[in-house]
Amino acid sequence: MPAGVCGCCGPLRPRYKRLVDNIFPEDPKDGLSKSDMEKLTFYAVSAPEKLDRIGAYLAERLSRDVVRHRYGYVVIAMEALDQLLMACHSQSIKPFVESFLHMVAKLLESREPDLQVLGTNSFVKFANIEEDTPSYHRRYDFFVSQFSAMCHSTHEDPDTRTRIRVAGIKGLQGVVRKTVNDELQAIIWEPQHMDKLIPSMLFNMQDSEDLDRTGHPGTPSVVGQDGEENPATLAESCFRELLGRAAYGNMNNAVRPVLVHLDNHHLWDPNEFAVSCFRIIMYSIQAQHSHHVIQQVLNHLDTHNKNTPRVRAGIVQVLLETVAIAAKGSVGPTVLEVFNTLLKHLRMSVDFELGESSRRNSSTSVSSGRGKESEERIVQNAIIQTIGFFGGNLPDYQRAEVMMFIMGKVPVYGTPCHTLDTVKIGHQGTKRIQTMLLSSLIMVTSGFKSKSMAAALPPPFLDPLFSISLMEDSELRQLVLEILHNIIDRHDNRAKLRGIRIIPNVAALKIKREKISKQDVAFMKKHGQQLYRHIYLGCKEEDNVHKNFELLFTTLAILTIELANEEVVIDLIRLAIALQDMALTNEENMPMFIRCGINALVAAYLNFLSQMIANPPFCQHVSKVIELRTMDAPYLLPEHVFRDKCPLPENLDKEDRPLYFQTADMAECLAGPGYNAERLSIAYVPQVTDRLTRRKSFVDTISLQVDIMSNSLPDKSQLAEEITFETLKKAIDTTGLEEQEREKRRQVMEKFQKAPFEEIAAHCESKANMLHDRLAQIFELTIRPPPSPSGVVSISAGHTQHQSVPVYEMKFPDLCVY
Repeated sequence: MPAGVCGCCGPLRPRYKRLVDNIFPEDPKDGLSKSDMEKLTFYAVSAPEKLDRIGAYLAERLSRDVVRHRYGYVVIAMEALDQLLMACHSQSIKPFVESFLHMVAKLLESREPDLQVLGTNSFVKFANIEEDTPSYHRRYDFFVSQFSAMCHSTHEDPDTRTRIRVAGIKGLQGVVRKTVNDELQAIIWEPQHMDKLIPSMLFNMQDSEDLDRTGHPGTPSVVGQDGEENPATLAESCFRELLGRAAYGNMNNAVRPVLVHLDNHHLWDPNEFAVSCFRIIMYSIQAQHSHHVIQQVLNHLDTHNKNTPRVRAGIVQVLLETVAIAAKGSVGPTVLEVFNTLLKHLRMSVDFELGESSRRNSSTSVSSGRGKESEERIVQNAIIQTIGFFGGNLPDYQRAEVMMFIMGKVPVYGTPCHTLDTVKIGHQGTKRIQTMLLSSLIMVTSGFKSKSMAAALPPPFLDPLFSISLMEDSELRQLVLEILHNIIDRHDNRAKLRGIRIIPNVAALKIKREKISKQDVAFMKKHGQQLYRHIYLGCKEEDNVHKNFELLFTTLAILTIELANEEVVIDLIRLAIALQDMALTNEENMPMFIRCGINALVAAYLNFLSQMIANPPFCQHVSKVIELRTMDAPYLLPEHVFRDKCPLPENLDKEDRPLYFQTADMAECLAGPGYNAERLSIAYVPQVTDRLTRRKSFVDTISLQVDIMSNSLPDKSQLAEEITFETLKKAIDTTGLEEQEREKRRQVMEKFQKAPFEEIAAHCESKANMLHDRLAQIFELTIRPPPSPSGVVSISAGHTQHQSVPVYEMKFPDLCVY
């Protein structure tokens, strides 16, 4: 009886258990029984409510087989689970999935690589299944941690290590695909998960031997040449997929781990891998999210503001790559913020460089100091390149704002400059910043096309730019002229005019030009004298070199092409004659090379101008003078004077009239309709049309104070002094005042550098009080109401009094009396 009872217990087992048991053969090498598996699948589909029990029983068997190391049955169990998972799509699959994920977790926890790969493959198949309804309680924290650990596998066998890492990357890719599209799984974007996902991918990308891959949008192949999957390319594919699915609010969490990984592994120097990563990021994310990435890199640059120069240069170069890609699409509201941050770090780099230079001078280690200085130059050049490239790719309306923004940062006397404290960095640092900012302006203005010169060169931009053009530094003046060329040359004629020379046939250059617009005519009427003045003053600088004269010639030629009507042509000829007279009279005691260079400049320009206006008599006169110079005075032509070791004369004879351009002859050539040749007889005199005056350098004027005369206001007799020709001549003649002004500047600077602080404070306070007193007097005179017959209210001793003024004592204007 007991035996009979035991014998009938087998058929009493639930049917799903019998079906599950039947799929396992006696010998695991035989594999899964296909016929029995079909029966189990048919049963599961017919009775979906049994799926959870089938899953639980399979999980029980699999756990037992894993513990007993019967890995053949483990493989059969996972194969059965995969087939059931693919065949059953219903609401009842949710409990079955829980059992399935539990079994996958068991396999991943084992130390056997084969089981880990097996569990990963099953999870990837599950990740590709689209579920009808979201899961409210399912979490993937364990899988993110386990797959990330597999991505960092350090197995001794290289092949096994590669298999485990590939499996880990595939698992992470499966987690991403399963969670990013599920609104209930937004937790995957939280920092604790991104800090595991992103570094795992970057670690495998970094481990690749090929770091020269470009970050183009195409997805790379994940299969190597030997047929095996490559962890690096697979990780890059997963990285792209993750970034491509990132929403607006998740960008910061996705980019921050990248920056942290680059810091931890010291990948900013060299920065090839960092550049490659951010290329991938910028090409993978949506275009409207680009400014998030730029903002993150800018913040990271701020946090590393005291790091080594090479690290900062690496971050700036990465920023350049991100900006270069973002500029083609949307850069958001961070345009001026990018420039502001870069200019701040530019100033800091100059401070570091000057600090290293001073310490180098005080120490004996010269070589190390020079190395530090050159490294700071790398940072500065990277910043300039980033500024220029970013600005050059912006639309014209934004580029104009950026030009104004950068010019506002250039330290120039007469303009407020709060962000760059030039008092602390001195003359050398100020010049360095001016040079770098102007170089970046050249890059920003390159290709800039404005329909109106008034919009391209507003006074807040033009005044400080011309102020720099008057400084006694040839390099700064060259940069200013190149900026003007970029803005004024709207038809790209500059390349045809390169090099100062006598052009035999201007028509062969095929100069592109249009009729000057009314807006540009108004611009020249308003700012033409300012342009002429700065060209005139720039020609007589003693440190001018060949390049300065080349740029001045190009400036005159471009003005003729773009902005010259009949009136402007006459003004330009007057300017050329004034330059010739200045070189001949030599009141400035200029070197002979400068005098000959000015004459060569005048010859080259008048030759160009005569052919541009197509006036045969004018062309004949200019050609005659050039021919005589070629025979008798070649040092007055650009082809000769700018040669190395060109013989120069001891003096220039003004009486040798055929060698010079004569005003009367040119006026006779231009007589007739179109040109007002009578104006040529009026000598050109530079007019001070702007508020910025000539100075030696910015540093020489940083400590200038407003001098307030202590004497009283002048009396009426002084105000009524008769204005004669002699008084006007004395007012214009400033030759004797320049030396006094320089001496006054030197005394002021010496006083503010050596005097005690208390003395300086007392001096400034006394002047401020005097200024307040003068202003109070002026306000009292201007605000006081006019007399009225009805009386004026006055307050004396705390009592209000009314004082009336008779009508016959009031003074009326003459036009009001009849």
